[in-house]
Amino acid sequence: MKWATRRGVHIDRAACAWLIRRHLDADAEFVFVGDPAEVPEDATPFDMRGVELSHHGGDCSFETILHRYGLADPVLWKMAEIVHEADIDDERFDAPEAPGLDAVLRGLSMTCDDPRVLEITAPVFDGLYELYRRGLLLGREPA
Repeated sequence: MKWATRRGVHIDRAACAWLIRRHLDADAEFVFVGDPAEVPEDATPFDMRGVELSHHGGDCSFETILHRYGLADPVLWKMAEIVHEADIDDERFDAPEAPGLDAVLRGLSMTCDDPRVLEITAPVFDGLYELYRRGLLLGREPA
């Protein structure tokens, strides 16, 4: 399936692409557009103004996708707090990881094209997922 988002991938778009590929559509193909009017008819748009899978009610697009697809995994919701704070920075959550992750994504978007940013960040999000998954299982931060 095709998924479309804005060019110039930053934290929310990279996290959403990871979420889509790991938890919704393993064969996802991503298209990057300059304007919502450029979204192909056969693509599902995300993280752009005026679409269902975007910011709504104070939530970032990552949170919206979790709600829309009924993803109740507590590890994904922990990651959502980090993505939210990195993207919106409204101090809704205590996510000390957010500024560092945001800086990394901003830098990558300056040095890599969008497909490469998704390629590089996928293992980063995999690692965050595993860290928080193990922490949940152990009941404490893993060593």
